[in-house]
Amino acid sequence: MKMNKRTSNKGSFLSRKQFELLIVCIATGFMIGYSYNQAKSTRSTVDTTLFEKEESYREELIVQQERNKELSEEVTALQKKIRKYEKSFVANEKEYEKLGEDAENMRLLLGELKGEGKGIRVTLRDGDYNPTAANPNDYIVHESHVFKLLNELKIAGAQAITINGQRIVANSYIRCNGPVITIDGTQHPAPFVIEAVGESATLTASLNMDGGVIDQLVNENIVVSLEENQHLIMPKVNMKS
Repeated sequence: MKMNKRTSNKGSFLSRKQFELLIVCIATGFMIGYSYNQAKSTRSTVDTTLFEKEESYREELIVQQERNKELSEEVTALQKKIRKYEKSFVANEKEYEKLGEDAENMRLLLGELKGEGKGIRVTLRDGDYNPTAANPNDYIVHESHVFKLLNELKIAGAQAITINGQRIVANSYIRCNGPVITIDGTQHPAPFVIEAVGESATLTASLNMDGGVIDQLVNENIVVSLEENQHLIMPKVNMKS
């Protein structure tokens, strides 16, 4: 009887140990599971945040790429326009230069610019009076003689002209009054010194043509002298308001 009681107590003791071990295992399992769930939840949150940031960066990159494409297209279009303007400028450069030269020549003829350069000097003097002649005016320089010379010089390419130092412009008024000539209200007595800036050889050849202006003036009793390759300086016209 005593022996059976011990056996029963021993079995009861082992059951209690097993129960305690079971409790410990359950608690440990619960803790491990809880820790795993927490780690999983944390990892899921981190993954979600990283994914959202990655998506945001990807969208920003796409926007920047599209903007860069637009800017590249704008640059290409502007470069095409620049090349077009450059081609147009090169094509018209000679025309612009010619227009500039024409404008400067026009300003010279209008007296807006000082005239300076090589040219010729022509002097017109009254002829020696012949007492037997019926009309002494036939030996005097008139405005018609001056006009003949001026017109020929302009046709030959004179860039600037003066008479007795007074600048002649496109609308200058010249009138003969006896032995003097009035130019734009200023009187000038003979001799009349006419200077012209331009190609000296061309101007001289134009005046010396057979039957040309000089021959005509000489036939009308006017004394003409011509000096070539003169360095001439002409003042610009003082414009009156």
